Amino acid sequence: MGNNPNSHLTLEDRKIIEQGISNCEPKASIAETLGKDKSTIGKEIKLHRILTYKCHMPLECNKYRHCQHGRNCKSSCPDYDPFRCSRRDRSPGACNGCPNFNHCRFDKYKYLASTAQAEYEETLVDSRQGVNLTEKEAKDMASVIAPLIKKGQSPYTIINNHPELGICEKTLYNYIEGGLFEFTGSNQIIALDLRRQPSRKISKKAAAQYKKRADRKYLKGREYTDYQAYIAENPNAYVTQMDTVYNDVTNGPFIQTFKFVKAGILFAVYHEEKTSKSMCAGIDLLEKVLGQDIFRKYVEVLLTDRGSEFSAADAMETDKDGSRRTRVFYCDPMRSGQKGTLENKHIELRYILPKECDLKALGLTDQNALNLAVSHVNSKAEESLEGKSALELTRFLYKDLFKKLKAFGIELIDKDEVTLKPYLLKKRK
Repeated sequence: MGNNPNSHLTLEDRKIIEQGISNCEPKASIAETLGKDKSTIGKEIKLHRILTYKCHMPLECNKYRHCQHGRNCKSSCPDYDPFRCSRRDRSPGACNGCPNFNHCRFDKYKYLASTAQAEYEETLVDSRQGVNLTEKEAKDMASVIAPLIKKGQSPYTIINNHPELGICEKTLYNYIEGGLFEFTGSNQIIALDLRRQPSRKISKKAAAQYKKRADRKYLKGREYTDYQAYIAENPNAYVTQMDTVYNDVTNGPFIQTFKFVKAGILFAVYHEEKTSKSMCAGIDLLEKVLGQDIFRKYVEVLLTDRGSEFSAADAMETDKDGSRRTRVFYCDPMRSGQKGTLENKHIELRYILPKECDLKALGLTDQNALNLAVSHVNSKAEESLEGKSALELTRFLYKDLFKKLKAFGIELIDKDEVTLKPYLLKKRK
């Protein structure tokens, strides 16, 4: 083709890559056709391929057709035989044109030139309009800089002593003035933290160009349309909806809420911070409360919104042994109604924990206080259940789930004692 090996890939180049994959050509052959390095083609395919089908098992196992263990795969299973696909996982790296595509029941990826080009153009715009840092990278950088700023060191000294940060003094000033480190938790940095705050004022236009660039790769294969496709194929799947409730964005507390949709039960975890790490810890706690088998049964699907605290999709989906414990999907932006059954439970929870009040002063200081509030919400008689409560329904239909929640501290409250008022927690104090 005579292409410059250092030039960016064009839409036509990507169409050749897509055709090459469909023709079962290896990456080396595609690279030779385009006059590019083999590694360039490999990175392009891996970066822009789309997950079009998710394996229904926690682990991809070659023996799934004749599984004698209920397909509840664990890496410790004596019959576990990891599935490996040289075409999907090595060369060319996608499943386009695979003769077994329609019959394969393992994770399937496709590379589409038009999608890859659109993603490339979006990344190109972002790199010019925003900071080329993901949220994690910004937090890692802040973890180095914040302690030194608090010791009174200047940006010059920090950059001089930490060349691994890869930025200059002026860039660090711009990051701090632009608010890049305002949302990095305990390592927050604002302009007032500087020993000598620059006298110049940054314009709104200039500040806008230092807005953190969102890392959206975790959404691939997990958008609401993917959720709908999964449910259409698995109509009996148990779905749990997840969100956060809080009043004070700075001091918390932050409540991670879960709604077991079929059972109608609300579960909640108390947090002191609203980060992706703490939300993953909340899921870990729920799994510990229920036990691995019951967790995987009732939290087969986890539907949540696109808040940054829920961006660690892989960590939420995966157990410590590397097996998949749930499937995470995300609602469309500004469409909270897509998890409306949880939003309705939030309304009831807000009877006890009203907005615009100090929740800690109200009495919400730990998990036990939150369990009390959740117990009263779950014990409320529901018209849709003909006067029964969600806990009563769970006790009758989902006994294994009820038993685990009760052991954790979510109790069935006598109907005449159900209290959905803020003084419930004050009375506890």
